[in-house]
Amino acid sequence: MTQPNDGPPQGGFGAPQDPPPAGFGPPPTPPPPSDALGKQPPGAQPPAGPPPPAGPPTPPAGGFGAPQDPPPGGYGAPQTPPPGAPAPGPGYGYPQTPPGQPGYGYPQAAPPGQPGYGHPQGPAPGQPGPQQGYGYPTAPMQPQYPTPQPGGGKKFSAQMKIIVAAAAAVVVIVGGGIIYAAVGDGGGKNEVSSAGPTGGGGKDGDGKGDGLAGGTEKAPADVNSKVGFQLPQPKVADRMTVVGSWATDKAYVKPGVYEIGGYDIAKGTKLWSIPLKGQICAASRHMSKDHKTAIVFEEAKPTKENKYPSCNQVGAIDMNTGKLMWSKTVTSASSGDKPVRFDEITLSGTTVAAGGTGGGAAFNLDTGAELWKPKADADGCQDRGYGGGEALVAVRACGSYDEPQVSIQPLDPTTGAPLSSYTMPSGVDYAHVVSTKPLVVAADVGDTAGDGSSISDFFSIDAATGKLIVRISADAEKYAGDCGSTEVEECTALAVGNNRIYVPTEEHEGGGEYGRTNEIVAFDLTTGKLVGGRADAGDRYHLVPLRMDGTNVIAYKAAPYDEGGQIVSIDGSTLKETVLMKNPSDEAARETESSFSAYFEDIVYTQGRMFLSPRSLSKPSEAFPDEKQYLAISFGTG
Repeated sequence: MTQPNDGPPQGGFGAPQDPPPAGFGPPPTPPPPSDALGKQPPGAQPPAGPPPPAGPPTPPAGGFGAPQDPPPGGYGAPQTPPPGAPAPGPGYGYPQTPPGQPGYGYPQAAPPGQPGYGHPQGPAPGQPGPQQGYGYPTAPMQPQYPTPQPGGGKKFSAQMKIIVAAAAAVVVIVGGGIIYAAVGDGGGKNEVSSAGPTGGGGKDGDGKGDGLAGGTEKAPADVNSKVGFQLPQPKVADRMTVVGSWATDKAYVKPGVYEIGGYDIAKGTKLWSIPLKGQICAASRHMSKDHKTAIVFEEAKPTKENKYPSCNQVGAIDMNTGKLMWSKTVTSASSGDKPVRFDEITLSGTTVAAGGTGGGAAFNLDTGAELWKPKADADGCQDRGYGGGEALVAVRACGSYDEPQVSIQPLDPTTGAPLSSYTMPSGVDYAHVVSTKPLVVAADVGDTAGDGSSISDFFSIDAATGKLIVRISADAEKYAGDCGSTEVEECTALAVGNNRIYVPTEEHEGGGEYGRTNEIVAFDLTTGKLVGGRADAGDRYHLVPLRMDGTNVIAYKAAPYDEGGQIVSIDGSTLKETVLMKNPSDEAARETESSFSAYFEDIVYTQGRMFLSPRSLSKPSEAFPDEKQYLAISFGTG
């Protein structure tokens, strides 16, 4: 998505792990042409990755994205390169635009013979396309976060991410990725509503059909939305993480400054506030059917003596009552009396599972009772992290740090006992759980993806037996899904259901005269083959899968400069689209909307309401002190 043209971006507190901030204003760096998501052509700088555990670090500038404690991971955490090393390029997903100049899709100045995006164009004879870093606007002294982009631009390998990140200052644990609200059909009070990429009618195109046969999200009579509430950003003295976002039937829930706030889902008025000891570090992308979820937060607020408090507090919140139900720390055999710090957290049934480089721990959602704690066996094996939702799956690593043996283990959620085990092939240092039911794992085998997405292949696994069903090659120059560098449950822009995985393609030239586009395609999880059909974004638009809705896929359609974005429902079998929401195209609305990235900000869509929010906040730029920044914005068709 693109950056509006009224101010520079801002970073997040500490060392964000996800991409940089998106301010609501004109970014200060001039851009070459970019796509509807602000992604650039090949040749951009690769992302930096997480460092190994280290002592108290010096924090880098941050931005939108989940800051993290060492050793972090995720989407190209901003890093400070070692002396003499080149600075990384700008972040993924936002175009770079100088003050007073428009963002993506606006008529722009271009190299001789090459028109800007949003106009009929074609490369000038003998001229290569412009090169640019991955898309977030940056200002002098602002961090830059290169990450994956359509078009096949080459990025760092996982090893290179770690090498570069080792010299970087990283402070706070990463959060749980893009959060999506899932709507269920009732059931046990602690059944999990899967809000990540797992899951699993109406007339085509105009959104005015009789509703969608495959899911609960219905096309309204009028798909044109209006801006709902806009929560202004609270004042912050420094960068601060606010990763996470959920929607219940009554409240929109969003972390703020040392708190989690509940807001009226329609009006945005504050309903309740949960104070926290420190800033939030990680948040589950899942919630129970009775609207409970899990978080990781710092043990204290920063002081002069302790600038970087540890992310060692695990807690559960009840979003109906606005209460912190419990919070706990755990120790391990290797940590002594020092509580273990965690990088991520998930939820499955009544089990809260937190993971990190210090091992994994689990708790009962309702009581906080400890189910297991980090431990290493005789072979030095330990859980790196977990995928949640309909099942609980561990990624377990054995052996050396440099050459680990990684296995995928579905677990008994109450005891942690493995139900089966699949050993990943050699050359896999990190594995990422895309879906727990069916079990789908992504990995960059031998660092062959070459684009920073951490995906060269998908693995469809029989959870009952631990046997591989099929390995699906996902050419990084063709497909655009993304997973965090080291996190287990950090994949975005992917959806799994109907025994298929739905993947966006990289952007390419459209069929018309006005720019680039992409599609969503599906792979069969039994045969590994592409199924027939595709969902087309249309010229100058970019489709990103958000989640499953029954047998349908809910996707966000990022728009060009002169249009608002859309939410569409894609039939899981035919891949035909039904528009559920079409956002306003007036300048104020579209500039606000386009400051959020479908890949890296928190996007929630449920029952005719869409919520966009950043993952970190920062104080206003000195160059643009009056720019508008938001904790959250909403659109609604009702």
